[in-house]
Amino acid sequence: MIFTDHDLQLLLACIFGLLIFASIVGQIIAKVCRNDRNQKTIDNLNQRINAWWVMSVLLLIAILIGTIGTLILFVFISFFALRECITLTPTQLADHQALFWCFFIFLPIQYLLIGFNWYGLFAIFIPVFVFLFIATRIAINGNSIDFLGRVAKIQWSMMIAVYCISYIPALLLLNCGNDHSQNIKLIMFLVIVVQLSDVLQYVFGKLFGRHAIVPKLSPNKTVEGFIGGILSATLIGSLLWWITPFTFWQAGLISALLTLLGFCGGLCMSAIKRDRGVKDFGAIIDGHGGMMDRIDSLCFAAPVFFHIVRYFWY
Repeated sequence: MIFTDHDLQLLLACIFGLLIFASIVGQIIAKVCRNDRNQKTIDNLNQRINAWWVMSVLLLIAILIGTIGTLILFVFISFFALRECITLTPTQLADHQALFWCFFIFLPIQYLLIGFNWYGLFAIFIPVFVFLFIATRIAINGNSIDFLGRVAKIQWSMMIAVYCISYIPALLLLNCGNDHSQNIKLIMFLVIVVQLSDVLQYVFGKLFGRHAIVPKLSPNKTVEGFIGGILSATLIGSLLWWITPFTFWQAGLISALLTLLGFCGGLCMSAIKRDRGVKDFGAIIDGHGGMMDRIDSLCFAAPVFFHIVRYFWY
């Protein structure tokens, strides 16, 4: 499909062209601005660029393999994200059997439902059946200490790390006719808009940020970064209308919604980290932190995007 779809080829050329440009700029900055005051920021910038190379190549390989490759990629993303969430919110020995089911039974089933194109069960499997099972399985152990809190931690982890993220490859379920490449382009549109919004909010915040939006939760999220990132990512999303079934203005409105949802997701994940007294969920991705730190903004955006596209277009 990638070999015959010219829009997809052009999009990938733009992405990797942008990465090459960013790498060159990053190396130039590293050589020109050699002082202790900026060194940490420059190192972090180049680590982020290198990590984006790895993530983009992995996504490209998954696309080349097809539906199975895409599903496997997101199974691993959900697995590591779930592991970070559970690690951050300590559980008791009595909860481990429920966790075994979450990691090795329910997580694969959620993605198998996408592979089997079973939307009816996919949409309710975790929020109905898994939620009820987790509470019941923990109750059977007879340990009532902080029962509600322990159950909620596992349920919330399954919700954001597995259920919400699974809506990204679930875009493959949409009936786009015989043009399967359209499903891939919808995935790329979602990921590009939300992730670029993150990057641009970071850049605008570093350049112009003065006023923190919620200083107690995330002092790096500033009003200036928020406005600059949201507007610029919305504009880029509008300009990507040609890879979607949307018109220019529809792509702009949906992009604006995705960036706002991405901000909300990032803010809620920041609240979890502040509550646990940590800066990042993990350290699996150089310069970014953990898997959850990289996909936190997608958690809120992916399910809403899926249902908007499914309801109004497919």
